[in-house]
Amino acid sequence: MRAAEGAETRGVSGEEDSLSEQAETLIDVEKRAERMKRTTFLLLFGVVLSFCDAQSETGGEEAAGEEEHVELFTTPTTKMGAATSDFGYNLFRALASRDASTNVFLSPLSVSEALTQLSMGGSEHAQRQLYRALRYHTLQDPQLHNTLKDMLASVRTAGKGLSTAARLYLARRLRLKQEFFGLVEQQYGVRPKALLGGSKDVKEINDWVSQQTGKKVQRFLTKPLPRAAGISVVSAAYFKGKWTTRFAQSGGLENFQVDGAAPVHVPMMQQDNYPVKMGVDSDLGCTITQIQMQDDVSMFIFLPEDVTSNMTLLEESLTSEFVQDLSMTLLPAKVSITLPVLKLSYSTDLLPLLGDLGLSEWLDNPELEKISTQAAKLISVNHKVTMETAPEGNQYPSDTTPSHLTYRVDRPFLYLIRDETSGALLFIGRVVNPKSLSI
Repeated sequence: MRAAEGAETRGVSGEEDSLSEQAETLIDVEKRAERMKRTTFLLLFGVVLSFCDAQSETGGEEAAGEEEHVELFTTPTTKMGAATSDFGYNLFRALASRDASTNVFLSPLSVSEALTQLSMGGSEHAQRQLYRALRYHTLQDPQLHNTLKDMLASVRTAGKGLSTAARLYLARRLRLKQEFFGLVEQQYGVRPKALLGGSKDVKEINDWVSQQTGKKVQRFLTKPLPRAAGISVVSAAYFKGKWTTRFAQSGGLENFQVDGAAPVHVPMMQQDNYPVKMGVDSDLGCTITQIQMQDDVSMFIFLPEDVTSNMTLLEESLTSEFVQDLSMTLLPAKVSITLPVLKLSYSTDLLPLLGDLGLSEWLDNPELEKISTQAAKLISVNHKVTMETAPEGNQYPSDTTPSHLTYRVDRPFLYLIRDETSGALLFIGRVVNPKSLSI
């Protein structure tokens, strides 16, 4: 009788998953059509570039001939990069929607890693719920953990400028299962930590995060973790990549326009005849620029036409496929470019956002049966990021003649840092007022 009930339950669950997957397929078709329309706008921008920079003509012709859809992600690593990126875009949207008028920053990979560690302690049903939120259900990868581990090792190589920390901290009084500790350590090289609670634990966590990020992320926690007998997720990241082509830093401060307030004065870096890839998306009302960094990392900057802190439409458009399309359709140009010098630190608890990713039911009953013999819940998902940009690079511009095109990032903008090899989203941020940023 119980077996029949179980089979019926699995059948219903399978039907729900199938309906959900069908709905997602329809959404993907709609998104693909929208991407094709945006690509047309980006290609039309080549006409403008051809008048300003003769080098754009060849790039425009090549891009124009590639409008047919091709499979963008063909290897386990690039599929994993797409999945972790889409999780990151979803999480960023949830975070950004809290308040449209604030600076927001996120490094999704460290969060993905920590929640993937947590998934190893759940029942099959709980794991399936977490995988859907993490976008792993699209992968069909039997070696999922190995693929993620290898990708993480690749994006954390020294030249890319990224260091991350991801770990689970567990209340000791949960009657923990030691097998889980060894399972996570074997796969990800970091052992979950049992804590007693209190100020000593704050020092323990802060010291570990500092060590993992080369002492760049300091004071991860400023107060003790909640005293509830539960599980805390810790994720942190530091990024300081180097440009392929260096900038000249201006001597003084320059104006940065702020929505609904007086301009603020911030340090800027500037360079004439700077090589970028560029396009205009008239649907989103923004200019998109891709700037190459060292070791196959690049920065995408989305600069709205107007001074506005409301970038909801732009934020909603971001997917791994859209950004991959951009990397193939943006056109080469040389511009007189001006960028703010960024130095920032940002921290938040992401736990309240997980419900927006479809995890409300899971949060109520996470079924972490492989971690503890007692019912254990997630009590915090603390995340902190630190990032710096600086003028240095390993090449000088080939020509310093003043450029025909000018690109000034002197108003609120959105940016992302992407690993070109895997397609993984390393960092994403919305800069509304750089004056309020600090390390």
